[in-house]
Amino acid sequence: MTAALVLDAGLVLLVLGVAVWTVVTGPAFSAVVGFVAFGLLLALAWVRLAAVDVALTEGAIGSGVTGGVLIVAAARLRATEAASAAERPGLGLWAAAAGLAAIVTVGLAALVLFPASPPPTLAPAAAAPLASLDVGNPVTAVLLAYRSVDTLLEKVVLLLALLGVWSLSKDRFWGGLPGPRRTGRPNGALVLTGKLLPPVGIVVAIYILWVGAIAPGGAFQGGAILAAMWLLVMTAGLRDAPAIGRRWVRLSVTVGPAVFLAVGFAGFALPGGFLSYPDHWAKPLIIAVEVVLTFSIAVILGLLVAGPPERVPPR
Repeated sequence: MTAALVLDAGLVLLVLGVAVWTVVTGPAFSAVVGFVAFGLLLALAWVRLAAVDVALTEGAIGSGVTGGVLIVAAARLRATEAASAAERPGLGLWAAAAGLAAIVTVGLAALVLFPASPPPTLAPAAAAPLASLDVGNPVTAVLLAYRSVDTLLEKVVLLLALLGVWSLSKDRFWGGLPGPRRTGRPNGALVLTGKLLPPVGIVVAIYILWVGAIAPGGAFQGGAILAAMWLLVMTAGLRDAPAIGRRWVRLSVTVGPAVFLAVGFAGFALPGGFLSYPDHWAKPLIIAVEVVLTFSIAVILGLLVAGPPERVPPR
């Protein structure tokens, strides 16, 4: 038995154990902690499967930003958690959920253990339009060319999610400051971390964005890291979330999808198709789209976690 096999077996047991603990644990905050740990373990599993792009996305979005949203939600629902304890699902619902999970697990195991021969693949169709893009990372090439419409719609969905969160605010708070005011201790460890870590995080985010053209990385991962640094500063009480009525905030959340759409429509006039890239301009255009998307994603994710406006707009 090799060391790699022992590592993989231990990782599988950890993933299953944390998953079960997250489901059966009682307090919501404990379940959120389990969910974050589960996401980080999944990121390690994707690394072991050589899917580094997926691992970065899982760690940044699946565990990081989503975990932040769930922590805020659990903190706000803590006062009502005891009152809703009597409304927990019964044994029948638990059994139905366990049965459905078992069916899905068996199906996935069957696909892995008994694959189709030859296995179905879209690789030839995806590789054909990518040869002239001059982008070394095939994942970035597929996301920005072969399935660019899906990628564009993902960014639009993020924007719609932010609008949905904002719509939860009361009318008198519309355009105001998101979430309750956060204050940190002047000499607290969180404040110190909020001052030291963001410069490093910004450099890492820029690197992850830039290297995405030739290696694992890209706009989503870089934007998530920037959002995490911004959230750290807000949580430490060093800066407050901006009012959503400010023009620069609204421009920031829309500039990424807007530039993506503009490049897409320009394809009709140049190469002859929506989101088609002209020869020798594909890589610069893809990098330009990724840069503005990184900025918009960072602002959107930060405001999503900050929550709906809860304070009167500043005069």
